Amino acid sequence: MTTSLQSGILAFGTRAHHYLEFDLIDGAANADASAAAISAAGPGLTNARAATAGASIVVGFRSSVWASSGATTGAPPAGLGDFETLTGPDGFSMPSGQHDVWVWVSAAGPDDALDAARAVAAALAPCARLAAEQSAFAYHDSRDLSGFIDGTENPPVVESPGIITVPDTGGTIVFVQRWVHDLAALHAHPLHEQERIIGRTKADSVELDDDARPESAHISRVAIEDDGEELEVVRRSTPFGGVAENGLVFVAFTRDRDRIDRMLRRMVGLDGPRDALTAWSTPTSAAYYYVPPAEALIG
Repeated sequence: MTTSLQSGILAFGTRAHHYLEFDLIDGAANADASAAAISAAGPGLTNARAATAGASIVVGFRSSVWASSGATTGAPPAGLGDFETLTGPDGFSMPSGQHDVWVWVSAAGPDDALDAARAVAAALAPCARLAAEQSAFAYHDSRDLSGFIDGTENPPVVESPGIITVPDTGGTIVFVQRWVHDLAALHAHPLHEQERIIGRTKADSVELDDDARPESAHISRVAIEDDGEELEVVRRSTPFGGVAENGLVFVAFTRDRDRIDRMLRRMVGLDGPRDALTAWSTPTSAAYYYVPPAEALIG
């Protein structure tokens, strides 16, 4: 069977987003519950799209859920597993928020995104309980609420499928992490110091020269190379919140979990200095999900 990535992964241009995470009612280790969730996902996504005239919907599963369901198409890569809390040498921590099913809805506007999210939740209600949700939005020209452009390092769209597709499966791995910002703490720094924290200029996202960029700069921490070749991922992050609380839902697709793990270890200070970004932004949850190929949800 020919397999392909779920189309919503690379559906750029949508302005409204909604993220849903579910726990299976009968537990992730239960094969019947896992199979029921996967069986409900395909028709549920189809109905949600029809109800909202074209919302993009991506669904992922905890690797143990997919493995225990008996699904024969698009097996998750060996060793994917759950995200476990990661703590650096100074006690800074990235907590786990692992659930069983993850759904990302994107649409032209928040009304369509919410309608689709509610339709998905209704479809999964017999077998899964909504455990967490977060609405989000595109901010100006793809900027984080800090004012810096997000996703500058993404590869060209035409190259992205080859970069994120797990070999021999047609699926991909997604890492999802929620960050809460303290923008006042960031903006207390003058502009040139903010740029040194990130490693790029704020106005046009030009990477700072090596001699002007500290080793603790965010770019320095997350740009990983092997033998001079950058290990790329595809970022689809979006900001969330309002006045009282705001932040970023970091979403990164990859074919190899190790690429993300290495970035995170560097960010918390396990392999070099801690990421300067973590002085004003705090992760509140994180999880890995396997995103099976589109055909696995409709076949």
